[in-house]
Amino acid sequence: MIQATDFKNAMSLLTSAVNVVTTAGVSGRYGFTASAVCSVTDTPPTLLVCMNTASRSHEHFIENKILTVNVLGADHQQISNVFASKMSSDERFEYGRWTVLETGAPVLEDALVSFDCEIEQIQEVGTHSIFLCRVAAIQQSEQDQSLVYFNRAYHQVGQVEIA
Repeated sequence: MIQATDFKNAMSLLTSAVNVVTTAGVSGRYGFTASAVCSVTDTPPTLLVCMNTASRSHEHFIENKILTVNVLGADHQQISNVFASKMSSDERFEYGRWTVLETGAPVLEDALVSFDCEIEQIQEVGTHSIFLCRVAAIQQSEQDQSLVYFNRAYHQVGQVEIA
């Protein structure tokens, strides 16, 4: 049997984009930092987002039924740390500039790309909920460097301009 620690150590070697996933609605405005996000299909455009059920904002994502996946650019490490911290929801949204697209979920204005989504299905697996999300709108920036997480540290990938 594979131990949880062995699995976590192995997964730390899987490079992942860093995202801030946000929601808003009757239940309020919330967000968290996530690396467990991926494409499911392009017809219809659908993303998979995993969220720990023990997260204090979990119930709010369920109630609001919408979310935006804000893919962070290379200069967004502070925003990633803020949304992974113990700060209150209101304090978290003091960092960055926020707007909305179709659903009303918060969109980080200068994110590398933002996927504004409606949560269509929820599946519980172990300690996490898997949200299957239909993409309603996309906003892309001019940035060309992404923030990724590898071996328990942040790294930057993408075009580097040489002067």
